[in-house]
Amino acid sequence: MSTLCGGVWVPATTPFLADGQINRSLFVEHCRHLIVEGADGLAILGTTSEANSLSVSERLDLLNLLIDKGTSPEQLMPGTGSCSIADAVQLTKAAVTAGCAGVLVLPPFYYKAVDDEALFTYFSELIERVGEKGLRVYLYHIPPVAQVGFSLFLIERLLKRYGSVIAGLKDSSGDFKNTRAVIDAFPSLRVFPGSESFLLDGLRVGAVGCISATGNINAREIKRAYLGWRSAAADSLQAGITRRRQIVESFPLIPAIKAVLAHRYAEPTWRNTRVPLMPLGETRERNLIEALVEGGYAHFAQHGGVTQ
Repeated sequence: MSTLCGGVWVPATTPFLADGQINRSLFVEHCRHLIVEGADGLAILGTTSEANSLSVSERLDLLNLLIDKGTSPEQLMPGTGSCSIADAVQLTKAAVTAGCAGVLVLPPFYYKAVDDEALFTYFSELIERVGEKGLRVYLYHIPPVAQVGFSLFLIERLLKRYGSVIAGLKDSSGDFKNTRAVIDAFPSLRVFPGSESFLLDGLRVGAVGCISATGNINAREIKRAYLGWRSAAADSLQAGITRRRQIVESFPLIPAIKAVLAHRYAEPTWRNTRVPLMPLGETRERNLIEALVEGGYAHFAQHGGVTQ
């Protein structure tokens, strides 16, 4: 793990068959498509991937599957966080062995009252049990979901103890003030806003890109905004990707992304989620697609596919 991650990374969503099993071939095809569209890498096995609804063996299988099918490990940042330290160690070791660019690690989130000392102890045990110099950890800060996050004090302590092993942070707090505070306090960290809505603001203050769920359906335009962030068109490019993000996140985000993919690929399987998440439903899906079409972001052919 030596690659310095930056640019547009997509937390690839996971397709399921009607019986709840993973549609492995569709997953590989989608990941390939994201790279073709311009994604710099894939943050597989995260929130958008429904990873916390997958078993450890399923997560390991998807990681190995992508690599076996030709995806470069340097384009992968798998989510390896778990409330179980044993599971987190196993997943992280597998990612290091595979040569992945880094790992995206949630804090242990089930026990909500844990303090910075407990979180420092957890990450210390993870890093030391993995025991690899090439390990690069990207902290995953998502308090709207996990409710447990990374304070500036905790980040500072981890950096002082482990240096370059703590490579970066994905900030899915939705609070750009927090993103900027992390960037300002820790210039060595590679910080990714967790939504393209903050891409331009982030790049202007030192972020290195974004890791965004809606990259699953808009990677090409997000990459265009990333490449053009210093150009005269930067604000216009940002406004376009922000509007599309706002439309999609006005619905339950993961089912909404899957509904769009069902139309884009003309493949109904994409609507399937794994419990406890539920599909968007016919009425809300129709409203979403209509809103996207009216916004001028996609043209849906009669057969259900999408051209952009």
